[in-house]
Amino acid sequence: MKKLNLFIFLLLPLFCLAQASFKLNGKVADEKMPLAWTDVVILNQEGKIINGATTKEDGSFELILNKGFYKVKISLQGYAEFDKVLTIEKNIDLGLIVLKENVTNLGEVVIQSRKNTIEQKIDRVVYNLENNVTNVGGDALSAINTAPGVVVQNNAITILGKGTSRVMIDGRMIELTAEELNEFLKSISASDIKNIEIISNPSSKYEAEGTGGLINIIMKKGARNSWKNTSTASYDQNRYGIYAVRNNFFYNKNKFRFSASINGKAGAKNIREGLDMYFIEGLSKMDVITKLNEENLSGKVALDYDLSERTTIGFQFLKDKSNPDFDSDIRINKYNSKNQLESFIINESFLDRKSGNQTYNLHLITKIDSLNRKLSFDVDYFDYNSKFDRNFTANNYLSDGTFVEVNQSGRNISNQGIDNLSFKADMEHPLQALNLSYGAKVSFTKSKSDVIFFNTITGIPVLEMNQTNQFRYTENNQAFYISADKKINEKWNLQAGLRLENTQTNGFSENLNQETINNYLKLFPTFYASYNRNENNNFSLNYGRRIQRPSFSLLNPFRVYISSNSYSEGNPFLKPSFSDNFEFSHSYKKIWRSSAFVNAITDGYGVIFTANPERMTQIVSRENYFKGINYGVGETYSANFADWWQSENSLYFLGSDIKFTKDINAIPANSLEINFSTNNTFSLGKATKLQVDFNYTSPYKSGLYETGYTSSLNIGFKQDLLNKTLQIAVLVNDIFNTSYLKNDVSIVNGVKQVYNQNESNRFARLSVVYNFGNKKINVSQRDFGNEDEKNRAR
Repeated sequence: MKKLNLFIFLLLPLFCLAQASFKLNGKVADEKMPLAWTDVVILNQEGKIINGATTKEDGSFELILNKGFYKVKISLQGYAEFDKVLTIEKNIDLGLIVLKENVTNLGEVVIQSRKNTIEQKIDRVVYNLENNVTNVGGDALSAINTAPGVVVQNNAITILGKGTSRVMIDGRMIELTAEELNEFLKSISASDIKNIEIISNPSSKYEAEGTGGLINIIMKKGARNSWKNTSTASYDQNRYGIYAVRNNFFYNKNKFRFSASINGKAGAKNIREGLDMYFIEGLSKMDVITKLNEENLSGKVALDYDLSERTTIGFQFLKDKSNPDFDSDIRINKYNSKNQLESFIINESFLDRKSGNQTYNLHLITKIDSLNRKLSFDVDYFDYNSKFDRNFTANNYLSDGTFVEVNQSGRNISNQGIDNLSFKADMEHPLQALNLSYGAKVSFTKSKSDVIFFNTITGIPVLEMNQTNQFRYTENNQAFYISADKKINEKWNLQAGLRLENTQTNGFSENLNQETINNYLKLFPTFYASYNRNENNNFSLNYGRRIQRPSFSLLNPFRVYISSNSYSEGNPFLKPSFSDNFEFSHSYKKIWRSSAFVNAITDGYGVIFTANPERMTQIVSRENYFKGINYGVGETYSANFADWWQSENSLYFLGSDIKFTKDINAIPANSLEINFSTNNTFSLGKATKLQVDFNYTSPYKSGLYETGYTSSLNIGFKQDLLNKTLQIAVLVNDIFNTSYLKNDVSIVNGVKQVYNQNESNRFARLSVVYNFGNKKINVSQRDFGNEDEKNRAR
């Protein structure tokens, strides 16, 4: 109750208005017609935006301002910007304002302004996809992998050197992690993405969850009083084929805005895995060939309605359903100390897997006054369910192929359900001295995980209670944040924030009759400073503290079998890990960016692949076992080497100093990592583009693991037809088949393990994209309130 009273007290000043106000109006047009949906922005003497509007269908606009000095900026893509300084002491009519098209004609060549591929802001890097041909016909996951400083590998999306990142779409946190997150992103068309924001150190407004920062995907939106439809069809060919069909529809009319999308995928891909375990008795070598069925259907519906000029109410619904079944053929060769084959195991396995999630969001945004004070409320609910049913039979054979016995036969069932309800309020509160924002959130989460194991070696299923369990988990979180930013002068900008999170968790294992309770109250400060030395040089420094909570499924203490000699088990005693993140960067002429960062991690948790020499099996577990520092420097360079050649290049030098805080019978190892990428777009004609991309990551060591090199050469071709209404694209991805995880080495209990995984990254794709309707684009975004909990669902 005290926290609620404090929150209400902080909101009271927003409703206290005493200054006289005046009307500023006008009409915007070009040389032919009025310009609707044009941005009209009001700045104060310090250059801060304090008010704004967009023009109506007839090009008119109207704003209410207090007495004072202001600067008016009017801008629309493709037109030269209009600006004017005003003294507001009475009502002012600016009359007709005519914008000039920003187009230069050179004979038959038309050169139009376009956004830079990479834009640097005080707290994020913005990556504009429109110039990258390889994204045509692709999906959101492949688009993220082309973003600067971001790597997608082994079901993890990582900002280089900083750990696994959370992903949002239009500010709404996606509910999934790891493989489920990747599958969902593959169902979204890259052609419908406006840009991608890489936020390596998020402000206090965002949940403190996630040591690797945020990746925010901004989707295209239809312009006011128009409709737009985009249809995409693609076919990928590797060993198997994958078909994908996607459609997005937008309709905006007066006060009503509606969008709907549906995405479907069907096909299969081939996955090859290898695991070598070097026991004293001899080598155990496992080879796995899997046919993974790609079956996914997802959709989204969103609508917003303007109750008045200042208040908007909206609703969004998102649903995703997948059925990624797979068949695996597993062979395990066992050698003696002289490297002679003694026996082998043939393990045939089939996994029937179903997963689905749905998200509901109801939001209200109200602009309180002419000073651009905004109050927003969100109510969010999501549920996630996963059904995992695996049957396997492992037969023992002598080296000559003689059948010996059934090694193991079983049925492993694992079901999980997660429900989350959250309420969130955010306030934007500009003041004369600074811009203030603050808000609060409460979240309630319930998770239910069931693991059931039947021994089927006799042909009759027998329930094994010691491998069967029901696990219940609840987590409640209350958070409050406050943030302020101020422009000191024309050179200096400062921003500081503080987030308070109070968390209560309870986990209960029915089979073990074991309860685990954890309550903690934590502060998460953030700080940003930006210095503009001149028009060519900008420096920035930022700091933030973050938390990484374990995914819900990782807390279930019971095992799930991967193969007859390999299983995974959770840990109900996992604690959150924390990181303190520092970054310094310099931008030169917006084409060259240099950065240096240090991340200090405490209570770090992760996966440990432990080999049991007695049973010659592998146990995949999770522990809080390390602390340490990740550090690095990076260079990003954007260049136009010619009118027909645009290039984006990056080079990172990364390192780590990881130390073990728990006795896991292993020795940490650390080394330097080099990451290089170059993306090149060649304009072969007015409607034809060629894309050549290459990236390389050197071998490196970090803590428990040593990882081999990866590289990839991709070539794409795009042809625009029918005045860009129709696009045909061809992509050959990972031409030399070198981008997969290789030589991932760990040594625990004196047993060396080497893991490789190739997920069919080499493929050829043919894509067709068809657009019709109004093509004007407006980007807007809305946050879901349950951002933190969604990321941790599986």
